[in-house]
Amino acid sequence: MEALFSYGTLQQSQVQLDNFGRLLEGEADYLVGYRLGQVRITDPEVLKSSGKTYHPILIYTANQNDQVAGTVFLITQQELMCADSYEVADYARQEAKLKSGKTCWIYAASNSANLVEE
Repeated sequence: MEALFSYGTLQQSQVQLDNFGRLLEGEADYLVGYRLGQVRITDPEVLKSSGKTYHPILIYTANQNDQVAGTVFLITQQELMCADSYEVADYARQEAKLKSGKTCWIYAASNSANLVEE
């Protein structure tokens, strides 16, 4: 099983059903050294599933005071590939260590991310 840290729309029931065909159970945790930004979503399938034009996105800060709350889900490799397909090009999957010490996958801002100014 793969550990995936979700802080945004992958926590939504409809997004889970659309992408994994099931509802996920997870544990709360924190990602340290990141803050949340926003990206504007234009992909019609992602918009339909999430119902949201703006999605949160992780931005690396290296500041230990910055923390993002989220949920760790255990998913299969096939489900991880489905999550990769759901996340638009603004996101890049990478490995990270959580506050609990667990290692997991995260989706953070890619080098080409079009961040929305807040």
